Amino acid sequence: MYEVTLKIKRYDPDRRKSWIQEYKLKAGRILRFTDLFRKINDELDSTLAWNSSCEHAQCGTCAVKVNGKPLLACELLVENAVQYFGSPVFKIEPITVAPVVRDLVVDLEQAYANVERMQPYIVEPAHKQSQEAPSQIHPHVLERYVEATRCINCFCCATACISSHRTFVGPNAVMASVIRLMDPRDKAWKVRLDRLYDHRGVSRCHTSKACSFVCPKEIDVAHFVALAKEGRFGNVRNR
Repeated sequence: MYEVTLKIKRYDPDRRKSWIQEYKLKAGRILRFTDLFRKINDELDSTLAWNSSCEHAQCGTCAVKVNGKPLLACELLVENAVQYFGSPVFKIEPITVAPVVRDLVVDLEQAYANVERMQPYIVEPAHKQSQEAPSQIHPHVLERYVEATRCINCFCCATACISSHRTFVGPNAVMASVIRLMDPRDKAWKVRLDRLYDHRGVSRCHTSKACSFVCPKEIDVAHFVALAKEGRFGNVRNR
């Protein structure tokens, strides 16, 4: 058992007031931070608001900042957190890429709009498809970008990014565009390149590589952003 202290940044939209509230808990070593939030609701304070859905690190809705690092609360175990941060005291804040609704809950509508702007889907099929003969991707082509397809849009990378989310679409949005530019099934290159290199595009990146450091899926996000900066997309090169 660990005696942990959570210093949670709270926000009341009715009073437009922010404050830090401290909660002391006894917790088993394999409890997740989502379990700690639930324990607070059940035993100490039913008014604490936080987000979660799948709690299997596949939806990204439980993303928060713990001692300044964006991560998924459902993945972080108490024992691992104590060892990683070297302390049983944790400051918990909402991610900063979106406006706070209440406590740790944020409104991701605009953040998702940035990803949608980069059209992370096939826009203009390169070949006519049918149910009988779907388009196929050669394994050697797929392996160049399959790592990036693990992105769950938790926005941890966008929160850690030192570029302003008000002027930059974000590393995950750039990566979504790069995936489709490397996908031989789509030929909507012009519209993608126009958006990738516009005033909110990849030129805003400062190459801090914080995106790769915090990615819960261990994707080298900075690598795919670098490909965009260099214009290396494989199938659209030299076009």
